[in-house]
Amino acid sequence: MIVLPLALAQFVASYAATTMTVAVSAVAADLGTTVLGVQAAITVFTLTMASLMVPGSKLSDLLGRKRCFLAGLAVYGAGALLASLAPGPGLLILGYSLLEGIGSALMIPPIYILVTVTSPDLAARARALGVVSGAGALGAAAGPLLGGLVTTWLGWRASFLVQVLLVGLIVLLALRVAEPPAPPREKRFDVGGALLSAAGLFFLVFGVLQSGEYGWFVSRADFAVAGIVLLPAGSISPVWLFAGIGGALLAVFVADLRARERAAREPLVPSGLFRDRVTGLGLATQHVQWLVLQGAFFVVAVFLQEVRGCDAIETGLMLTPATVGILAASAAAGRMARRHSQRWLIRVGFVLAVAGLLLVLVLVRADSGVASSVPGLFFLGAGVGIMLTASANLVQSRFPDAAQGDISGVSRSVSNLGSSVGTALAGSVLAGTPHLGDRSFALALATLCVAAVAGLVAALLLPE
Repeated sequence: MIVLPLALAQFVASYAATTMTVAVSAVAADLGTTVLGVQAAITVFTLTMASLMVPGSKLSDLLGRKRCFLAGLAVYGAGALLASLAPGPGLLILGYSLLEGIGSALMIPPIYILVTVTSPDLAARARALGVVSGAGALGAAAGPLLGGLVTTWLGWRASFLVQVLLVGLIVLLALRVAEPPAPPREKRFDVGGALLSAAGLFFLVFGVLQSGEYGWFVSRADFAVAGIVLLPAGSISPVWLFAGIGGALLAVFVADLRARERAAREPLVPSGLFRDRVTGLGLATQHVQWLVLQGAFFVVAVFLQEVRGCDAIETGLMLTPATVGILAASAAAGRMARRHSQRWLIRVGFVLAVAGLLLVLVLVRADSGVASSVPGLFFLGAGVGIMLTASANLVQSRFPDAAQGDISGVSRSVSNLGSSVGTALAGSVLAGTPHLGDRSFALALATLCVAAVAGLVAALLLPE
């Protein structure tokens, strides 16, 4: 019973992250703003959620896992309601970008903590994480299709009202959940560490998101602030300016963690977490998995809509084989965990994902039939579905119940960063080609293949 509200919450959060992409034009026309204005709201949502994930996870230790989960649902639901009533872009940003982003950061880490601490063994945990991970991937994959259907038939505001109704249902189900007692922890919140981690992740993700407009290495356009050109076209991309700021802040964050530990004060997360080899490699595989999944969905969606002329509904239907593969793998997670090690499953998942990307690369063209994409997308979905559960299980099971709040926030931040990098990386490759077509499609998929191979290397380095 505990898995149902957790899986539904993960579905809603993932759905919100992708459904707005098909409603951009409708929202812009209704609110009297521009497409770029609505895309900015989507960007702020991503930044808010990603930058607050670690502090949100820590609050689960201070407030209690169930209480933090319910608080996140309340904030998220209030944001969705405000967004549905927005008369202009300001209230949309407050409701969707800020409140839904904050709500997601509060409710997502407790989802994985509660699954971990309520599962009696590795196979049961894999089964529960499979359901939750599958729900998250399903929300991300079905967001464009469901969002397209709702926006076409009922209007974009109805999409937010659907989220409000789902949040209400989740709250009713979650109230009945019996939370196991959390181990005693020091009831202090590391405000300085929270600010450093949030700011570091904000600048890092913001920098990655600039790659679509300016490119990764050489800036395609002048980068200006308040009318002053800081980086002219042809110079280094502003991606590295913001990534450098974010990296420096995160380095200060890690140094602050160690200083607090030396002073016998509890840090936001223990610094030893970043020195464990299995955890580091497991987090790397999580990052690449979400990078490949979101990047591939973005590339295929752009190809179908811009090259083949499909609408949002047709695009969502064409992505169904990947969704089926994810759900099939997630449903079998418990059985696979009993028969194979998590390390073996991660490796197999990457092999299947690479094979799927190569099949799409070889078989799909602008003039190819509908069935040409089915085998590749299915293998991609199945591979990612296997990995999502196995990597989460590997990382979460590495730590005792008392440290679940620490690892859950870091794990979710790494996954969110992977989603942002995947979309930005694929988008920058497409934007860097003279025109959209078979060549740009192939280049973007080949780039994602390289990333997936790097993830496979990380999986091969996982120790016994």
